[in-house]
Amino acid sequence: MELLTGFGLATAAGLNAYIPLLTLGLLARFTDLVTLPAGWAWLENGWVMAIVAVLLVVEVVADKVPALDSVNDVIQTFVRPTAGGIVFGSGTAAQTAAVTDPGAFAQTGQWVPVVIGVVVALVVSLTKSTVRPAANVATAGVAAPVLSTVEDIVSVALVFVAILLPVLVLVVAGALAWAAVRLIRRRRARQAT
Repeated sequence: MELLTGFGLATAAGLNAYIPLLTLGLLARFTDLVTLPAGWAWLENGWVMAIVAVLLVVEVVADKVPALDSVNDVIQTFVRPTAGGIVFGSGTAAQTAAVTDPGAFAQTGQWVPVVIGVVVALVVSLTKSTVRPAANVATAGVAAPVLSTVEDIVSVALVFVAILLPVLVLVVAGALAWAAVRLIRRRRARQAT
């Protein structure tokens, strides 16, 4: 369960770096759904959450504007994997509704979950960065705000699924992979004609 929770959180970070960070901090601070261990408690800090909230607003706005979304994706290529590592590591070490005993996975090699999270978020972020320009060109930029909104909704949903029902993370990740492959194939087909 810890692995699925971390995978879901890192996948969400690959779509939007700040949604899982802020959601984990808020849930840990204001609910009993998440209890972060001491090493990750800084995510609950009011200043950290305020900074992440401001960055989230900037990301949400920048990601809705055609062309600016591609620039934002380049910048976020460094931020999303970092966030993915943080949320994978904190998620696998935390007590959540589905993970009542954060076991040896996060305890034995604390850097391993962080590295896994970085890789997962990087793959998702690079896929997003590949699909988005193609969608913008194909739709003259009309798709940018729609795709961005869908990505934000999926990111929020993935965070809650990862915390409450981590088994469903595999279903959501599979659906995302299918959608990305489909969009990339469409792009290649249009380029060929």
